[in-house]
Amino acid sequence: MVPAVNRARALEELSKSHFDLLVIGAGIVGSRIAYDGSRAGLRVALVDAGDFGHATSSASSKLIHGGLRYLPMGDLALIREAHLERIALMTRVAPHLVRPLRFLLPVYGGGPHRTALIAAGLFLYAALSGFREAEIQVVRPARAHDLIPAVQLRGMRSAALYEDAQTHDSRLVLATVAGAAREGAVVVNYAEVTALEKGLAHVRVGREALEVSFEHAVNAAGPWVDRVRMLEHPGCAPVTRLSKGVHVLMPGVKDWQAALAVPLPRDRVAFAVPWLGMLLLGTTDSEYEGDPGAVSVTDEDVETVLKEAARGLPPELLRREHIRYSFAGLRVLPVGEGDTALARRGHVVHVGSKGVVSVAGGKLTTHRQIARDVLRRLPGKPPELRHDSLPGAGPLPPRPEALEADVWTHLTHLYGSEADRVLVYPGAAERIHPEGPDVWGQVLYAAEQEWALTPDDVTRRRTTLD
Repeated sequence: MVPAVNRARALEELSKSHFDLLVIGAGIVGSRIAYDGSRAGLRVALVDAGDFGHATSSASSKLIHGGLRYLPMGDLALIREAHLERIALMTRVAPHLVRPLRFLLPVYGGGPHRTALIAAGLFLYAALSGFREAEIQVVRPARAHDLIPAVQLRGMRSAALYEDAQTHDSRLVLATVAGAAREGAVVVNYAEVTALEKGLAHVRVGREALEVSFEHAVNAAGPWVDRVRMLEHPGCAPVTRLSKGVHVLMPGVKDWQAALAVPLPRDRVAFAVPWLGMLLLGTTDSEYEGDPGAVSVTDEDVETVLKEAARGLPPELLRREHIRYSFAGLRVLPVGEGDTALARRGHVVHVGSKGVVSVAGGKLTTHRQIARDVLRRLPGKPPELRHDSLPGAGPLPPRPEALEADVWTHLTHLYGSEADRVLVYPGAAERIHPEGPDVWGQVLYAAEQEWALTPDDVTRRRTTLD
C-alpha cells in the first residue's frame, strides 16, 4: 500500500523550509505552476485557502476544446494553441481524464449563422488544428437526429459535426497536485495566506498561524487574485473582473452519440453535454461583482439555461422539476468594459511592487501554456513545455475478477493506471449507492492519498457522488 499523505509533516515543512517558489492558489493553473516548477528543480510550496480546485477549476463545462466560438472574436492564436493542448492532454498528458467527444452544432433558419458560414468556420477550425480532427463535416438533419435523437429538427437547415474533448475537471486538478507532490512540492489545502511581506507569507491553517519563507511567489488565486494582490499592495487597482457561469444537470441522454452546441446571439453557445449518465446544460455569462465565495445559482440563472437549451431541445426534456443538480462558477477575465460574453479569454500576468507574479484568466484547455508563461517571469531559464504523463496516465492494470465491469470502467476513468490502489482497503469494492459506480475504497483513498478533509472534498471533487 502507498504510504498515506502526512498533513502534519507537510505543515512542519511549510513553516521550517525556505522555498524557491510559493504558489498561492491550487486551481488548475496554480497546481500546474507547482508541478512544472518542481520538475525544473525548484523547491515549491503550493497552498490554497480552500480545497484543491474548489472554485473555478471544478465548476467548468468539463470541456477541453479548441474554442470554435472564439472564431468570430478573431482569437486565432488562442484557438491554435488550444487545439495543440487538447491533443497533448488527450493523447499523452492525461488520456484517462481527457477523452474525445463529438459535437453537433445545428444551423436553424433565423438563427445567428448560415450553413455556408459554418462550413467556412469548420474549415478554418480544422486548419488551425493542422487538420488533425478525426471527424469534421457538415451533415443533414437526418444524420443529426441519428446522433442526438432528442435534437430539435424543426427549422434545422444542416448541422456541423466536429470533435473536441471532455474532462473531469476536479480530477485533472488532483492529478496535477499529485504530480507536483511526487516531484517534491509541499502541498497544503485549507491554508489561507493572510499577509505578504518581501520573502515572507503569513498563513492561517485552522487556528494555527504559520510563516512561510520564500524567494519568489506566484498568486494564482483565481477569483480572489485581486484580493491577494492587495495583501502585497493595499489599494492597488484591480486587473480582473468576474463573470458567472451556471450549469444544471438533468436526465435525458439515452442514445446520445454526441454533445450539442447550439449557437446563440452575442457569439455564445448553449451546451448540452452527456456527463456521468446525465445531461449537463449551460452555461450563462453575466458579470459578477459580489464575494467570490458567495456565488450561487438563482432562479433567473436556471430559467436562462433552460430557455437557451430549448433552442435545440424539446420542452418535455427541459422541465424544471427534472433538474437534479446545479452549480455556479466564476470566470476570471481581464478588467474592461462591455459584455463579458464578448471579452477575450486570454490570461493576464501582473508583477506587483514586491515581486509577486499574479496570473488570472485563460482557459482550462491552455492551463499548461499559462503556467509556462508565468514561470518565464521568474529569474532563470524557464522550463520547457513537456508532454510528460500525469499520475494515472500509464497502461491500465487488469480488472480484478470479482469486480463488476461498470465499476472498473468508472475507476479507470477517474484514476487511470492507479485504479487498483483504490481497492486495497477492506470492503473497498462495495458500492456506496446500489445504482452508482462509486465504491467505498474511493472515500478511504481520498482521505489517505488525496488530501480530502471534508465530506464535500470527497463527494464533489474526488468522486462522482455529488
